Amino acid sequence: MTSATDGPGQLWAISDLHIGHPENRALVEAMRPASDDDWLLVAGDVAETVSDIRWALGTLADRFRRVVWAPGNHELWTHPKDPVTLRGAARYAHLVEVCRELGVTTPEDPYPVWEGAGGPVAVAPLFLLYDYSFLPAGCATKEEGLAYAHGTGVVCNDEYLLHPDPYPSREAWCRARVAETERRLAEVPDGLPTVLVNHYPLDRHPTDVLWYPEFAMWCGTRLTADWHRRFRVDTMVYGHLHIPRTTWHEGVRFEEVSVGYPREWRKRSGPPGRLRRILPAPARREQEAAAR
Repeated sequence: MTSATDGPGQLWAISDLHIGHPENRALVEAMRPASDDDWLLVAGDVAETVSDIRWALGTLADRFRRVVWAPGNHELWTHPKDPVTLRGAARYAHLVEVCRELGVTTPEDPYPVWEGAGGPVAVAPLFLLYDYSFLPAGCATKEEGLAYAHGTGVVCNDEYLLHPDPYPSREAWCRARVAETERRLAEVPDGLPTVLVNHYPLDRHPTDVLWYPEFAMWCGTRLTADWHRRFRVDTMVYGHLHIPRTTWHEGVRFEEVSVGYPREWRKRSGPPGRLRRILPAPARREQEAAAR
């Protein structure tokens, strides 16, 4: 493996752009790489409509050497304001085709190898969904968890807008995606580290700080809890929680890279829409400062 100073360029990440908000669209308009060799990882929730997704990813693909996209739940919504009415797997397949037209790497493409600073590493965008296994305390089943969530009023809009067609349920779709992705990750050459990019964290620990713990049900699956060990993960990049920060779990760096909604990022001390550097890895103090 090369040293952190070998090779040109830097590997950056961002997620939860939510460009349906004009303030967030302006942030994307202002995003630029630091050099012509930089890559950008986009960990989902770009927007709810295909036209907005196309604009944002196309804008970024014109600026960065490579853009790598993993879908969030908002891209998969069949939203009433979107004239594209595809549902479930058909909508995802349509978004993959849009990305390929733009030259954006998707979870359905071969995993590219970052050869720049901090490399080489295989960069793997993932599409895994969730299976309601991150249950609230005291709940033993999905049904109990959903009943509790409805009782508190904290229910993800996925329950109304994210359709699993042709799968019988979102958790069935999740299990199918996990099995296929696990097979592909096992084919990454031995000894090559990975950067895994998923909308949801691979492990439940980042959800421990949620203000509404019941929301964790829509934040991942226990089926991936050991992937950071099994697949030689250098960094696990995710979003969804709108809590940008760096955590360490069993020696592996987990980077939450969300922008979030304007009402959220206005409360933070730093400027909004900052790209998070994944490689070369910042010093731990620098990572912690960037997360504030």
